[in-house]
Amino acid sequence: MQNEKNMKFGTKAIHAGLEYDSATGAIMTPIYQTSTYVQNGVGNHKGYAYSRTQNPTRHALERNLAAIENGKHGACFGSGLAAMDCLMKILNPGDEVISTSDLYGGSYRIFTTIFEKYGIKFHFVSMADTSEIKAKINEKTKIIWVETPTNPMMNIIDIEEVSSLAKANNCMLAVDNTFATPYLQNPLDLGADVVMHSVTKYLGGHSDVVMGALICNDDKIADEIYRIQNSSGAVCGPQDSFLVLRGIKTLHLRVQRHCENGSEVANFLKNHPKVDNVYWPGFEDHPNHIVAKKQMRGYGGMVSFNMVGNKLEDALNVLNRVTIFALAESLGGVESLIGHPATMTHAAIPKEERERNGVVDSLIRLSVGVEDVEDLIGDLAKALR
Repeated sequence: MQNEKNMKFGTKAIHAGLEYDSATGAIMTPIYQTSTYVQNGVGNHKGYAYSRTQNPTRHALERNLAAIENGKHGACFGSGLAAMDCLMKILNPGDEVISTSDLYGGSYRIFTTIFEKYGIKFHFVSMADTSEIKAKINEKTKIIWVETPTNPMMNIIDIEEVSSLAKANNCMLAVDNTFATPYLQNPLDLGADVVMHSVTKYLGGHSDVVMGALICNDDKIADEIYRIQNSSGAVCGPQDSFLVLRGIKTLHLRVQRHCENGSEVANFLKNHPKVDNVYWPGFEDHPNHIVAKKQMRGYGGMVSFNMVGNKLEDALNVLNRVTIFALAESLGGVESLIGHPATMTHAAIPKEERERNGVVDSLIRLSVGVEDVEDLIGDLAKALR
């Protein structure tokens, strides 16, 4: 097989980092459902001693994830927040983190309710340009945390520009690439030091796994990640690793359809008289659309919108009337989901701060699935009537 670095994305997704089973020739990576491994002698084993530290199924997934993100090292965890927890544990009391202000509510919660009490200071700023980052960055800044596109306002942050600022100030740039996926965006290629994924979402793709991942190129950062992964033990199991390996094999096919459906749904909503603002980075009038066009290969299947008049009741009516879109947390599965960020995914963020970032009471977030788009638009049209 050709060198993995020369493979196109779809070939990487199916083959990179993987080997056929040497014992049986099985084309699929086996599920090594074992906690421990027999050793030939003290310190003499086949690279595996205990499955918290390393498991062959998880190891295969970590190699595959690293390859599709154009990275060298991958580490998988029991959830996206467990992956974030690992990265934050690199820090010491007194260190500071600058984070985008428009971010997933769970990310905000782990920053403010877990790590702040250990002496880590967090600054939440708009990153539409780097001016607010420059105002907060100092010698104590160790990590700049970026989501792009952001959740749920679909703001776009220029990864290359933030990377230049991070490097000039000797701090790490970490990018949550969950919404874009490696198919649409590769932050390591744009200067990021670490990429984080909620693997639960598009990478798994079938709403049947909870998992997180960190990918990087730097050996020293990787050593710290693996040390904390092993020491803290928040790893994923082999069955989940197998399911994600299977999901990644169709990632390029699924995300392409998510993008196509997302575009049609976004344009339908933009022209609907009961809809006020539609947030989707593919619109030419979207703030930083030019940046999205530069750093992404498509605009994804996440769409947010709010109702004319900004009434909670109007939003709830839509949420209650859809029949194909399922009212549920999460995103990125083959099925379309609808959610209310203010009371669901972003409820952990104080109301005043939520609304300052655009998460108003009538805001609705869609994860547009891979169904026939005519049915999805018909479902929304009926709910909006």
